[in-house]
Amino acid sequence: MTPLTLGVVGIDHRHIFGQLSGMMELGCTCKGWWTEGEPQPVEGFLKRFPDVPRVGDLRMLLDDPEIDMILIADVPARRADRAMEAMRSGKDVMLDKPGCTTLEQLEDIKACVAETGRIWSIDFSERFEVRAVSKAAELVRDGAIGEIIQTVGLGPHRLNRPTRPDWFFDDRMYGGILTDIASHQIDQFLFFTGSQDAEIITSSVGNFANPDDPGLQDFGEILLRSGNRQGYIRVDWYTPDALPTWGDGRLVISGTEGQIELRKYVDIAGRSGTDHVFLVNKDRYEYIDASGEDLPYFANLINDVNTRSETAMSQAHCFKVMELALKAQAKATRLGTLK
Repeated sequence: MTPLTLGVVGIDHRHIFGQLSGMMELGCTCKGWWTEGEPQPVEGFLKRFPDVPRVGDLRMLLDDPEIDMILIADVPARRADRAMEAMRSGKDVMLDKPGCTTLEQLEDIKACVAETGRIWSIDFSERFEVRAVSKAAELVRDGAIGEIIQTVGLGPHRLNRPTRPDWFFDDRMYGGILTDIASHQIDQFLFFTGSQDAEIITSSVGNFANPDDPGLQDFGEILLRSGNRQGYIRVDWYTPDALPTWGDGRLVISGTEGQIELRKYVDIAGRSGTDHVFLVNKDRYEYIDASGEDLPYFANLINDVNTRSETAMSQAHCFKVMELALKAQAKATRLGTLK
């Protein structure tokens, strides 16, 4: 595996920390970063990556022949244009989710990938940066719960209002809660059911706890289906302050011979740490500490850039996740207030 030379464009979301760390831990180097203005994550970026220089001109990164890949965590509505500019400059790209915020942007991205032959990859961190998911994937591959029937993906998040920029409260800028957060759960549904496509049966969004921010969607849900396989997704901004982490992300995978439950970030029953896996089938009833599992996405993506392959994630899968998220958002019923 030949490590890559990277550039960073847009430090508007903290997910850039995981994107860059995952690559640098495998020997990649970052020649520089550029962002518009002084978004809040810049302070944390400087603490984590003090040796990576800031550049004053985006073109310094895009025109650098030594840079193989651009990592992007710009404001969501700007990510499509940033990615296409990078690809047309000969760079592969890894983006924070969502990779785009409209279906029109997605069609333009597809055309750009076909035109340039570049890789457009989204770091779906709730799968690619979660060791419990690696363990669950192994169990499913080994047939531990038989044929997969359903996934239930829950993605609660803490609002952390004081740290949020203005664009966070404007659904035109972040794309809506289903486009944004629920893209994670759609990715996991397709992955674990082995589906190439799915149908959005119903979807809804609402704002129940933040009436003074009409552009914020603080609740969303999706019911989707692929053949005989079902998926349910709920995402929200309701994580209470007492929880010792930003969200109690969960995934339940139900099969014909058992069930796997993931408590990704916290076990509210009291076990310390992250990456908790619970397995029940006809032979086993056990808890698995998955904190030592590998995270293959970053190594596979480096390999894909070097060999022009699709081992980290197929390009078709990446496109399909965003297509389904955007369609779910577009057709979502807007729920009223609780009163």
